[in-house]
Amino acid sequence: MAFESITLDEEIRIERVVTIHYFEYMNNFCFPGEHHNFWEFQCVDKGEVSVQAGEKLHTLKRGQIIFHQPDEFHNLKASGRTAPNVAVVSFECSSPCMEYFREKIFDTTEQERSLIARIIAEARKCIASPLDDPYLEKMEKRKDAFFGSEQLIRLYLEQLMIHMIRRNFPEQYRVLVQSEAPSKGASLNYSHILTYLEDHIRENLKLEDICRDNLIGRSQLEKMFRENHCCGVMEFFSGMKISAAKQMIRESEFNFTQIAEYLGYSSIHYFSRQFKKISGMTPTEYLSSIKALSER
Repeated sequence: MAFESITLDEEIRIERVVTIHYFEYMNNFCFPGEHHNFWEFQCVDKGEVSVQAGEKLHTLKRGQIIFHQPDEFHNLKASGRTAPNVAVVSFECSSPCMEYFREKIFDTTEQERSLIARIIAEARKCIASPLDDPYLEKMEKRKDAFFGSEQLIRLYLEQLMIHMIRRNFPEQYRVLVQSEAPSKGASLNYSHILTYLEDHIRENLKLEDICRDNLIGRSQLEKMFRENHCCGVMEFFSGMKISAAKQMIRESEFNFTQIAEYLGYSSIHYFSRQFKKISGMTPTEYLSSIKALSER
């Protein structure tokens, strides 16, 4: 029997990645705008922003993503009420199917947000340039980049586009995607636990508390978070607390002691240690860096 190979078609191919950003803006941040000859998307992870795309003005809320076509003028402004987090990726792609993304805004699914998070995570493993500088025009690669990180960025980005096309395009583009997603019960349980953690962000939760209140075994819970976030549930919860602290710092309504008390830390010193452990800088250093970016 003679084996014969087949050539796999590429419906979409990302030729180059220009910038990858994850911004934690002050609630009064305003980016005046730009246009360039490549694609860009902005996805709101937290809060709310106003975005101008060409002649149109849009308000994007958490979980929404907007695509800017090549040479389209676009800007971004924080709403003034909450300090937003926004993921921004710009890239070159000449695949014909990108036409559907022109002038489009989508509500992202959990799987699509996970893919964007993976792009950001891999960028931190191979890009030396800061991912929070809105004025960066050229990324520098790390000399000690993780094996395969650059390729994974392209693959995750292509997977994101394919997934959105399958979900949002007319019927002729649709294929069965049930095998990609977790079962309905597992998905609901995971979403319920995320909501539970958000509702208890001010408490000093223990692993047994989460298991008991959500009727889930410890090993199943840990497996769920390692598959979705590559970390344990308690590490994820600690990150949620620090993320909430960052947002409160950027909204400038509370001092560090009040923030620590609000989020259930036993002392300002423990809060500062945890903040530095997770973010790599103290609360004071973080505030200074965010203000510096806002004032540029």
